[in-house]
Amino acid sequence: MSKRFEDFIKNNRDEFEEVEPSADLWSKIEQSLNMQEELPKKPETKTFSLSFVLRVAASVVLIMGIGFGIYLQSQKSAKGIDYAAINPEYAKQQLHYASLVETKLTELKTVAKADPQLYKEFSAEIAKMDSTYKKLNNDLATSPNQERVLRAMIRNLQIQTEVLNQQLSVIEQYNQMKKDQHNEIKNI
Repeated sequence: MSKRFEDFIKNNRDEFEEVEPSADLWSKIEQSLNMQEELPKKPETKTFSLSFVLRVAASVVLIMGIGFGIYLQSQKSAKGIDYAAINPEYAKQQLHYASLVETKLTELKTVAKADPQLYKEFSAEIAKMDSTYKKLNNDLATSPNQERVLRAMIRNLQIQTEVLNQQLSVIEQYNQMKKDQHNEIKNI
């Protein structure tokens, strides 16, 4: 059969060479390629595999769980420590002095309306002592000797009470002095 095929090609060779591609065929091919490049490309859509989506979802759930745990822990520590569990007597003293400090502070606020500059100086001193008290309160939870820290907190409150009493006394003396000067001016 191959002999017959070769004979056929030899006999009809002229007919095979007769049909040639046109001269501008390559230019048409180039034009069609250029037109395809000019067309706007469709945005590629990304698809995610199920395993990828599940891993992301598991990560989100894990992070949310950790965040919730931290939130609960912070809420637990924000409630404070039961002072009575450490020492009932100290707990009573702490409560007593803390209420005294609050009472004296409100008294100081009402009395000091006459001289805001003096009140500002006095409240700055109390704020320093209060920040020390808050630091002691934060340290109480992690301290190995909680009774000692609680005693230091009570001592801080006692000092705050003494300072507030002195401040109130100074303000009363100052107001009395101003009143006496005012009365002397009236008498003259």
